[in-house]
Amino acid sequence: MKTIALELNPFSLMMEPELVLQTMERSQQLRGLRRHKLRPLDKPLIPYTKEALASRAAFDAAIDAEDMEALADSDFLN
Repeated sequence: MKTIALELNPFSLMMEPELVLQTMERSQQLRGLRRHKLRPLDKPLIPYTKEALASRAAFDAAIDAEDMEALADSDFLN
């Protein structure tokens, strides 16, 4: 009876990973799940214009430049 109570108690299962694996292997519900692979999208749903991509690149470059300046200033203070 004690082993059944341990198997049903989620807190005791968290402390004993081998019991979790055994319980998962015996689970009819887990065996009944349909399995299929999900793949990420190959390209964005909304196509970007050249102007949008250039704007994003300029923004990223400005942020990177600010980070480099902050890093250089912090090196002189230490």
